[in-house]
Amino acid sequence: MSSLIRVLRQICAPISRTRAFRAIGPVALPPAERFLKRVTRGRLIVSGILVPSLVLHTTGAKSGEPRVVELMYTPDGNGGAIIAGTNFARGNHPGWTANLKAHPDAEAVVRGQRYRVHAERVPDSEREAVWTRIEKQWPGYRAYERESGRIVRLFRLATDATPSPFTSRL
Repeated sequence: MSSLIRVLRQICAPISRTRAFRAIGPVALPPAERFLKRVTRGRLIVSGILVPSLVLHTTGAKSGEPRVVELMYTPDGNGGAIIAGTNFARGNHPGWTANLKAHPDAEAVVRGQRYRVHAERVPDSEREAVWTRIEKQWPGYRAYERESGRIVRLFRLATDATPSPFTSRL
C-alpha cells in the first residue's frame, strides 16, 4: 500500500465517523458515484480511491428488480471479499443486505470487470476476526456498528474467477 494512501486513510477515517459525514455522505456520495462511474465507464468509484471497492448487483428481496450499490470491501485473504452493512451508522440495515439474504447469488464489478459472486453471512464465531481484518484496512470502521445500535450484517463474497478480483491493489 502506498504511503500516500495510508496517510489519506488516516485523515479520512476519523472524518467518515463524524455526525456531519453520516448526514452528508448518504446525500452527496450517490451523485458523486454516478458522475465518476459515468466519466470512468465504471472503472472507478469514489470510495475506490482510498479502499478496495466494488459495485454490487443484487436482486431486490421483495420486488425481484435489479438493484445496484457501491460498497467498500475487505479482501478476506482467501480470494473472497468481506462487505459490511454499516449504512452510515443508521439504525436500519441497508436494503442490499436483505437482497443478499433473499438472493445470495449476485454480481460484483471490480475495477470495471463484472464477476459472479455468492454471498454468505459471516458466522458469529468469525465476527471478531472479520472486524479486526476490516479495521486494519479502515481504522475505526466498527464504530458504525456501535453507533447504529444494531448488529451489522457481515457477508463474505466468493467467486470462482481466477485470479480473484478481490486481491487488493491499493
